[in-house]
Amino acid sequence: MNGDMSLFSPAGPAGRTLTQLGWWLLSVSVLVVLVVAGLVAWAIVRRRDGLHAADEIGSPAPRELRWIQLGGVAIPAVILVVTLAFTLGAVHVTGAPARRAAFTVEVTGHRWWWELRYVQADGTRRVVTANELHVPVGEPIRLELTSGDVIHSYWVPALNGKMDLNPGTTNVTWIMADRAGTYRGQCTEYCGRQHANMATFVVAEPAERFAEWLASQEAPAAEPASADAREGRAVFMRAGCAGCHTVRGTPAVGRVGPDLTHVASRRTIAAGLLPNTPGYLAGWVSNAPALKPGTPMPASMLRPRELHALVAYLGTLK
Repeated sequence: MNGDMSLFSPAGPAGRTLTQLGWWLLSVSVLVVLVVAGLVAWAIVRRRDGLHAADEIGSPAPRELRWIQLGGVAIPAVILVVTLAFTLGAVHVTGAPARRAAFTVEVTGHRWWWELRYVQADGTRRVVTANELHVPVGEPIRLELTSGDVIHSYWVPALNGKMDLNPGTTNVTWIMADRAGTYRGQCTEYCGRQHANMATFVVAEPAERFAEWLASQEAPAAEPASADAREGRAVFMRAGCAGCHTVRGTPAVGRVGPDLTHVASRRTIAAGLLPNTPGYLAGWVSNAPALKPGTPMPASMLRPRELHALVAYLGTLK
């Protein structure tokens, strides 16, 4: 699941506004460069007296003065005023949605993954997940951003601009997707060794499908049905996994790593680094630092049978 991470493929009102501003700035910049380059070329071709012209120093002629007033004052002033108007309009649109947000998601940046906590308008209903943000199409969503360690920056180009996550403070932004799809985001503030592998995904779904997803995420972990999965749950509890991860409905209440209650429903693991398949999951559990050097998750010492059972159990957490 790569997702679309292009500033020029906006999928919401804030993203469209920033794209329009970007096109305006790019167009004006190219035009100015072309005009200046053309004038320089014209001056070289039209020079009358070669190097001796530099000796003729005096007040500019009226015609030359008009060129200075027009090209050096009037035209730049118009460009700057129009750019200011575009920028103020973009700030207005991207700063807050046109109507009240459907709900709030608290986004906490960690090295190197995203913790996501859903809060309903009445503040009562909460869902905790990681890296993959699900939203209903056509609804503005409020994002409250903070960091659990160093400065991060949250950016989903198709949906809105960048916003920093600072330890000890909360910044607020919002997103809204006009159409269903998966939109990739990225941490854009250097945060350490695995900064480049700190991706996030926004999955925009029709309202009915989003409601189903939210209801499934609220439920505690399902009771494992197979013998392998039951053995895997026992391995999870005794191997130290429960000390770092939460699985609701079990004694596992760790808060160091991502909540794994419904990890099998996510499309990627390791903050977008790997697809969520049994093979990659086994490799990640077995030796995460080998796949993502610097990650605080230690390599495991599980025997093959234990690893197989643990992966089978994690596969039931949907």
